[in-house]
Amino acid sequence: MSPMNKARKARFETSSGIEVKAVYGPRDPAGFDPQKDLGNPGKFPFTRGIYPTMYRGRLWTMRQYAGFGTAEESNRRYRYLLSQGQTGLSVAFDLPTQLGLDSDHPQAQGEVGKVGVAVDSIHDMDTLFQKIPLHTVSVSMTINATAAILLAMYLAIAQRRRISWSSLSGTIQNDLLKEYIARGTYIYPPQASLRIIVDILTFCQERVPRWNTMSISGYHIREAGATAVQELAFTFADALAYIEAGVRGGLEVDAFAPRLSFFLAAHNQFFEEIAKFRAARRIWAKLMRERFRAKNPLSWAFRFHTQTSGVTLTAQEPENNVIRVTLQALAAVLGGTQSLHTNSRDEAMALPSEESVRIALRTQQIIACESGAADTVDPLGGAYFLETLTDSIEERVWAYLRKIDDMGGMFKAIEEGYIQREIQESAFNCQKRVESKEQVIVGLNEYAGTQEKIRFRLHAADRKIEKAQVERLRRLRKARSTRGVQKSLEALRRAAGSPDNLMPFFISAVKAEATLGEISDVLRDVYGIYQESVTV
Repeated sequence: MSPMNKARKARFETSSGIEVKAVYGPRDPAGFDPQKDLGNPGKFPFTRGIYPTMYRGRLWTMRQYAGFGTAEESNRRYRYLLSQGQTGLSVAFDLPTQLGLDSDHPQAQGEVGKVGVAVDSIHDMDTLFQKIPLHTVSVSMTINATAAILLAMYLAIAQRRRISWSSLSGTIQNDLLKEYIARGTYIYPPQASLRIIVDILTFCQERVPRWNTMSISGYHIREAGATAVQELAFTFADALAYIEAGVRGGLEVDAFAPRLSFFLAAHNQFFEEIAKFRAARRIWAKLMRERFRAKNPLSWAFRFHTQTSGVTLTAQEPENNVIRVTLQALAAVLGGTQSLHTNSRDEAMALPSEESVRIALRTQQIIACESGAADTVDPLGGAYFLETLTDSIEERVWAYLRKIDDMGGMFKAIEEGYIQREIQESAFNCQKRVESKEQVIVGLNEYAGTQEKIRFRLHAADRKIEKAQVERLRRLRKARSTRGVQKSLEALRRAAGSPDNLMPFFISAVKAEATLGEISDVLRDVYGIYQESVTV
């Protein structure tokens, strides 16, 4: 065989094991019906986008994930990003905050302000958003086990500033099921977590109507090692469990489903990622209309935020990460995302520096303003290869959903360790491909040159941050009304053992200056702490 006709390898496939043919033509995919499978943007099944004009009318929200050290330091970064053209904020909290521990807790030592901002009380939350107009800036908070408490703090400071809750827009992640299978920042047992989630859904539906009450996250599932197909399948299985819980709690599906949003990853396999986003819209529309009999088209619309992939970044030749992120961001835009975070070149080594964050934001702005990618809706729609991939991903996701249904639903699948095993096996197979060089990572396992000194400054956390945060907490406890705090916590304790909605009690407690750790401790006493027992 001529070298010009010889393939580089015996089989080409995507990360999900979908075979990629040498060429695609008019018969691909088989049985393709443009009217049924594509339709028009803004109409069922939303394959081409959830809005008729997509980015011709309004660009996606450019939302850089940021938070580190103290509330003051993070606030400076937020105001810098807004001054550079960012259109929404995305808050990263430190590990103690995610786990419901105050900064002076023994288990928090060494972690305060390290991977996000430390928020112990309403005063920290107030400082975090100083000089930021909450009624005009959309705020996303990546928080799960303590989501209700952080949301209560946010609502309380809005009230202090005489800002109507009905004008607030933003998102809390509030997705606990994925914590049990992929990330690990859970506190309470699953059923207790689900009860708090339903309380948030109910409260916000009535009082904070523009707030996205959940950002159901496939991102962390993907970062744990899942394939593109598994990312969608397990995310949708989580979403089905939440909707079923809301309906059991007495909510009408069309009353809360329009405020659900999703959070997906964008990885390196360019066409698979675009197809994944398109398939996701089609699957969700069918699930909502056919399984849950939702009648509101807003319930059918799959709204999602995308973050470029952290696990694809390398500490070796970090400049290469700028190129990776650009391709991933372009895939998200061509796939129709509603908001986007672009990772910084230095995130494999440290929290991003100001310069690196600016480059990451400029990546989005150049795609938006200079590439032409935002000028037409679904620009790759109808391409033989892309439509074949979209169909293949959808078919495989449905197969996973049927299997999880047969097992008794997502809770059962998690309890039996099925989801965890699937992710671990995919992660193991991916690592084998990298080690064998079947999967080339430029600058890591191939084309690796002599490592040069990094030519830009890394962000370094100030070691004094933890001491300052603990001292701030000490002063708060000394100055506040102990009686008022105890009264609010006792009221929360009684409510946690009753059917009452907990959100008003969280708001009262944070207003009384109870700390995040104290509030979480009340719920630990009532609900207990989850201990994973499954063997994977």
